[in-house]
Amino acid sequence: MCLFVCMFSKNVKFCDIAVTAPAGFPDHPHRGFETVTYMLQGAIMHEDFEGHKGTIEAGDLQWMTAGRGIVHSEMPAAQGTQKGLQLWINLASKYKMIEPRYQEVLSKDIAEAEDDGIKVRVIAGEALGIKSPIYTRTPTMFLDFSLKPGGHLQQPIPNSWNAFVYILEGEGIFGNMISQPSNSHHILLLGPGDGLEAWNKSSKLLRFILVGAEPLGEPLVQFGPFVMNSQEEIDQTIDDFENFANGFEKARHWTSESQIN
Repeated sequence: MCLFVCMFSKNVKFCDIAVTAPAGFPDHPHRGFETVTYMLQGAIMHEDFEGHKGTIEAGDLQWMTAGRGIVHSEMPAAQGTQKGLQLWINLASKYKMIEPRYQEVLSKDIAEAEDDGIKVRVIAGEALGIKSPIYTRTPTMFLDFSLKPGGHLQQPIPNSWNAFVYILEGEGIFGNMISQPSNSHHILLLGPGDGLEAWNKSSKLLRFILVGAEPLGEPLVQFGPFVMNSQEEIDQTIDDFENFANGFEKARHWTSESQIN
């Protein structure tokens, strides 16, 4: 079983994923963007044609820059349902053909801060005076907030950025005090302004993520797992992948262990 709840915007694709073996994400290519995988429950094993291999467990983060090309697999590594979040973040045209790379952070190493009923895990960007060590080519914030009952948050967001909130658990009020409460699995798109204000007026914990990024202001064309700036570049990418060229050479003789088994 594999369940996706996805949101698309100009430069970001966001998915809430639940997957149970034998389902998963067998060998598939990417080019032109970054994937950010944040596990909430269970574990996913990652493997690619560059020889990179590892397991992302609950609370861990993987920030993968596909760049000019990668073929990889992502398959369940534990019993039961594996749950996580994944962002696709577009790369500016000058970065689309760079070499693939990874930034991986174990749960224990993710920057955290607490203040007055608020806890935050700073995956990218800055909150409560704490900065993430993750380097983002597209200026990005990715914050995991937990508000205790009675908690009140004010989080700055650059005025020109696009941002959204996704509620993981509980119920909260966002924007202003007279807004209707929103509960788990709701997405709230934020308009321009001074940032995010949120209140937890319930008797249970409120947990949500805040994602924001600076618009690139460039054309965008997506075809499946490829994100480029023009149809011509998409056509070239398909040709490169089918002919094992320009970044996909190693795909000719590679199959993931999970697919062999």
